[in-house]
Amino acid sequence: MATYAIGDIQGCYKQLKELLLKLEFKSDKDKLWFAGDIINRGPDSLKTIRFIKSLEDNAITVLGNHDLHLLAIANGRGKQGKKDTVQPILEARDSDSLLDWLLHRPLVHYQKKNHVCLVHAGIYPDWSLSQILSYSKELENILQGPKSHEFFHHMYGDKPRKWSDNLSGWDRLRFITNCFTRMRYIDNNLKLCLKDKGAPGKQDDNVYPWFEFENKEKDLNIVFGHWSTLKDPKIKHLFPLDTGCLWGGKLTALKINHKLKKQTSVKCPKSQPIT
Repeated sequence: MATYAIGDIQGCYKQLKELLLKLEFKSDKDKLWFAGDIINRGPDSLKTIRFIKSLEDNAITVLGNHDLHLLAIANGRGKQGKKDTVQPILEARDSDSLLDWLLHRPLVHYQKKNHVCLVHAGIYPDWSLSQILSYSKELENILQGPKSHEFFHHMYGDKPRKWSDNLSGWDRLRFITNCFTRMRYIDNNLKLCLKDKGAPGKQDDNVYPWFEFENKEKDLNIVFGHWSTLKDPKIKHLFPLDTGCLWGGKLTALKINHKLKKQTSVKCPKSQPIT
């Protein structure tokens, strides 16, 4: 039995199937971890979410910002952009089932055996492992509870920028959401810099990638996606998997074992212009 973590698919179903063929994936034995953003912008979002859902317990999917965007649209909050490709999901005969399945995905997955954490965007440096798992569960309980619809009407926004144990209500949940699904850069005061995107090197002097700050969990292996312009920083315990499939890059899988070194990729045609 093998376990593979796969970066952002964003509806590129054909490339996902090609990658699984290359991995010789066996759906009755092997397991897949998906680093979020399984849908949107690519050509086959409906096929992709149906396939991953069909894997049942053989797949673990953490939520990304595009996945939450779809759920927000379904709850009457988000607006579809010109590049969004989620309408077929909303119009599908099994739409309710697909959306409910997506709503019940975690924000973070932790495997004790290899001390590895799967998340879409990143881990806030000031959080311990117990905090990471606790805040993930706190948000999941809201998403899956009676306040789910209300949450999506408060989800969007860049504030608050800094964590405090005293944060409460929608501000607290929005910060947790932004860390796990949107974060790329933070400043010297550990404030989120959500308007900064792109590859490292063009930001203000006091703005850095989140992983350049010392993490409370120094030996925690972090597998994440979200950042297609990030070249592998070659930092120990850090495994970025968004290799720009949507933009004509690659779709990449990482074998999850004690080494966390073996990566397998397939080339992808450009589905969207880089923005």
